[in-house]
Amino acid sequence: MRGGTWVVGDAFSGKVQLRLLAGTGRRVVIVDDGLATIRLLELLSGHALPPLLRARPVRSGPVRGLLRSALGRAAGLRLRLAARRGRLSVFTALPVPAELADAVRATGAELLTHDFPWLRARPDEPTQPGERTIVLGTSLVRNGLVHRDPYLCWLAGLAERNPVAYFPHRREDPADLDLVREQPGVHVYDGGAPAEITLRGLSQGQRVVSLPSTAVTSLRVLLSPRGVPVETVDVPDEWWTADAAPSLRSHLQMFAHHDHGTHDIGVTS
Repeated sequence: MRGGTWVVGDAFSGKVQLRLLAGTGRRVVIVDDGLATIRLLELLSGHALPPLLRARPVRSGPVRGLLRSALGRAAGLRLRLAARRGRLSVFTALPVPAELADAVRATGAELLTHDFPWLRARPDEPTQPGERTIVLGTSLVRNGLVHRDPYLCWLAGLAERNPVAYFPHRREDPADLDLVREQPGVHVYDGGAPAEITLRGLSQGQRVVSLPSTAVTSLRVLLSPRGVPVETVDVPDEWWTADAAPSLRSHLQMFAHHDHGTHDIGVTS
């Protein structure tokens, strides 16, 4: 528990935060865990000392909420201390805004960005979907942030024009996936490995469509050189549920229009 290097994916995990407090003297390397990484950088580099809690609060009783907040604050202080001592690194493929990157480095943390050089050098996956349109599944319905019916209607509309290959999100509800399978023209593939691995071999003439997701950003890095557009859906206001606060919506769509030489699409409902 002392010294050495600890590689962390999810710094907002309560279990991870407990272990942060239990060990001392170790170097911490945070490996990109999606848009949560940007929120983490914002919290660690701000002037205040907010607790390290997810953008979408977990429902809990008042006592549990206070305890969780105290743990998040203590973990934040531990990571700030590690940064000041030169023991904190963040490794990400996300396009960190320049002002935020400067603020992070000012804390003493090391910020390393990459564009998947190892993955791009690997041979393509032997099998690729034959459909022209590939849709990435979403966890927003399962998380209660987006209404199910308009999402399914939009998917059905896409499949009316061309067959759709659907790659489920790892957290999608199996019952929701059954409804997706019922949509004519939609072929649900086994999610398996992350989309960055599974779909990196797509070719010109195909496109990837997705609701706001970190995979949009990383797939643009991998597929833009191949001439494959990765298109982001702007979520209409009426799709969002009451649990999706404006600040959370903004956070989720942070990189929807980040320019990687591709274009974005809107939705009509």
